Amino acid sequence: MFIIGEVRVETQIGTIQFACDLKRCKGACCTMPGGRGAPLLESEISEIERAFPVIRKYLPESHLQAITEQGMYEGTRGSRATMCIDDGACVFVYHDGDIARCSLERAFLNGETEWKKPISCHLFPIRVSAFSGTTLRYEEIEPCEPALEEGKREKIPLFEFLKEPLVRRFGEAWYQELYKTCNDLNQESL
Repeated sequence: MFIIGEVRVETQIGTIQFACDLKRCKGACCTMPGGRGAPLLESEISEIERAFPVIRKYLPESHLQAITEQGMYEGTRGSRATMCIDDGACVFVYHDGDIARCSLERAFLNGETEWKKPISCHLFPIRVSAFSGTTLRYEEIEPCEPALEEGKREKIPLFEFLKEPLVRRFGEAWYQELYKTCNDLNQESL
């Protein structure tokens, strides 16, 4: 573990190689079983509500029905998450063939909204814990094994693959310090 600013960072984030391979994982991070969806910041609730009229056209009828019956998110202030369908897929998932994709991100990429998706989704497989200060940790799940293989093949470190969401969450200056620290770690291991 090392510290950048006031953020503790698990060493694996700086040393493993990772690049999503959607053709092989099928968007598993959007459909993980467990009954609780993506963790949400309070500020993201209004972004989701603002995006919903735009994204509803991308969602399957079963997800729209679930939203009508259960809502788009659950939990109490400070502990919210997206709703899930049958303890699995996030309520904002649609399928492109056999790949689970995010309707929020689709609307953003189509220029229909200005907000991409929850930061917890954007950062995955990095998880942010706020117990006793902010800690970043790597969450290893079996469906991401192809991403580890792809990262090694392409020689892409996780911290570089997730540069955009890391900058979005912590800022450019923080990311530059992370980049330098991770590169130093990797030089030491040679």
